[in-house]
Amino acid sequence: MDSALIPQGVKRCPAWQFFGWIGTVGLVFLWGVFAMVLVYIKGLNQTNMNNAYGFALWIWADLAVIALGGGAFFTGFLRYIIGKDELKYIINYAVLIGFICYSSALLILGFDVGQPLRAWFIFWHANVHSMLTEVAFCLTCYFGVLCIEYLPLALENRQIDKVPFFHNLSHNMHEIMAVFAATGAFLSFFHQGSLGGVPGVLFGRPFGFREGVLIWPWTFFLFTWSAAAGGPCFTIFITKITEKAVRKKLVKDNVIELLAKISGWMLTTYIVAKIIDTVWWAVVTAPKKGLYWMDFYTNNPGSAYGLWILIAEIGVCGVLPALILITNKGRKNQIALFVAVLLAVVGVCLNRWVMVLQVLAVPVLPFESWNLYFPSWQEMATTIMTVAYGIIMISLSYRYLPVFPQEK
Repeated sequence: MDSALIPQGVKRCPAWQFFGWIGTVGLVFLWGVFAMVLVYIKGLNQTNMNNAYGFALWIWADLAVIALGGGAFFTGFLRYIIGKDELKYIINYAVLIGFICYSSALLILGFDVGQPLRAWFIFWHANVHSMLTEVAFCLTCYFGVLCIEYLPLALENRQIDKVPFFHNLSHNMHEIMAVFAATGAFLSFFHQGSLGGVPGVLFGRPFGFREGVLIWPWTFFLFTWSAAAGGPCFTIFITKITEKAVRKKLVKDNVIELLAKISGWMLTTYIVAKIIDTVWWAVVTAPKKGLYWMDFYTNNPGSAYGLWILIAEIGVCGVLPALILITNKGRKNQIALFVAVLLAVVGVCLNRWVMVLQVLAVPVLPFESWNLYFPSWQEMATTIMTVAYGIIMISLSYRYLPVFPQEK
């Protein structure tokens, strides 16, 4: 029965090995489910969030996976709108990764709401003056777009495709996919930007506050920019890990190199803009608030908020991978390519970390000290649960769906 569901012309591991793998990852997933039930039953007292940290690990993870899921909207934009036809060999995987990231983001938000049964309030009693309302609407709508983009792939399962209705539906959906790709790019631009705009307008939190254009702080545009740069890098990173796991070439090098080249130039321009933004903030914005830029970094060795995090985000995880990805020699070296996309992914996650947690950790009044926070095991378990969920989704999709056209 299992072999009848596997796409024709490809080989997969034995069923016992596959389901043993799924069972192992499933145990981690169930650990997260147990923590999730505790949070739902007992509330947010299961977390270590407090008056200082109303946003914490969950919101960082949420912003990080939304940024990394940006590979779906940007790759779709390049494939269907710009016309980079070579990317058709990786677009399925980009959509799958985006689907996992955005469904994980919505799941995490379910924890953070505290009362998930009232989550519909944000739509029915919308605060039209809040950027988070716009984020909720765009995020939900774009997840719907990803479901539509993933559906044709699911319908191409070997057995499902035998049904004429599903076969024709899948074919017709592929024909109009450019419409959904354009819609997804439009929605993603606004919710990625608004997520960045939230810390940018917090004038009471000088570390995140930025000046900008009209009502939009610089962070609005930087978040969208970094998602377009880091998202495709995450797609390449997961593709390389998948190839190592299955010991098979799934996407040809010319496709990977094209996506890496575009990501490299996006990352290069983003890092230049980020450096300009940081310098302006340090010499103009912070002094206007009566602070020096070093007031926002602790000098304690080993601190999570030391100057090292700025150097790591912009230098090690920004400038370095950008230089590798924009050079032909760097992209063709498999080790250098893997290191570059890994560093780019870490850099995006570091950016979201500081814009969520460091913004709240920095003391803003003379009598305050640095706020410390360490997540509870329930927070960590539910966050890790989304990783296990992603592994299960990728494993099932790879086994039963024609995700990689070049695999044959």
